[in-house]
Amino acid sequence: MNRTGFKRLLDKPYLLWSVLFIIAPLIMVAYYAFTDKSGAFSLEYFTQIKEYIPTILLSVLYGLAATVICLFLGYPFAYFLSKHSKKSQRTIVLLVMLPMWMNFLIRTYSLMTILGDSGVINGILESLGLLKTVNGVTVPVHLMNTSGAVILGMVYNFLPYMILPIYSVLSKVDVSLLEAAQDLGSNKLHTIKKIVLPLSVPGLLSGITMVFVPCVSTFYITQKLGGGQIVLIGDVIESQFQSANNYNLGASLSFVLMILIFICLGVMNYFDDGKEGDGGVVI
Repeated sequence: MNRTGFKRLLDKPYLLWSVLFIIAPLIMVAYYAFTDKSGAFSLEYFTQIKEYIPTILLSVLYGLAATVICLFLGYPFAYFLSKHSKKSQRTIVLLVMLPMWMNFLIRTYSLMTILGDSGVINGILESLGLLKTVNGVTVPVHLMNTSGAVILGMVYNFLPYMILPIYSVLSKVDVSLLEAAQDLGSNKLHTIKKIVLPLSVPGLLSGITMVFVPCVSTFYITQKLGGGQIVLIGDVIESQFQSANNYNLGASLSFVLMILIFICLGVMNYFDDGKEGDGGVVI
């Protein structure tokens, strides 16, 4: 077998995986989105999407809030992580990835235990005597079923997806560039602004995409930490498939959400401009 034939053989499992788990589901979504219950071509369900525009905008708002928080927490963490020794970096990266080894449901349930009225936070506040008492009854701080709890759940679950891409890029920055900037009189703040930030753009864009996309489409976090009081587009899609048995409307909403995500990816790729993190330096 020649080299070309061997490469084609290695590509077969990847092609099979792509067909079964990427192309086939997309075709099914498109089919249900553009047909009615009888299977005939129809745009009926797309006309109903305007009713869910506020929900879509709310989903984008929550996704942006969680992404911004992850960015402000993740970038400094990744930057200082890249300054540690290689041995320390491996240990810290392992600790960052450790929660990702646990099931998503378990991680979310752990937050319910922490934020609940009888949870860890209220227990600590009660032991410190910081909770109000009404008629001899301690009133806990209500943290569950709030917007803050939902955004916290998004940040907690997806923060590693912000840290790791940024760290991957920053760890490859040529130290000689930073030393040269300092030799030319640049202080640390100026060096970060003019060298580190431009070089870390690919990692930033990857992290933003990897956090924003699942935040917009999530439904389990809102159900458990929002208590059903906060409804995002992921909740609507999940209910159409699970309880309403309206596959056509659910597929139409999924199709629109998919288009929005593709637009987001396109914008990110446009600003990325195909650079890999070792691109030019702006001085």
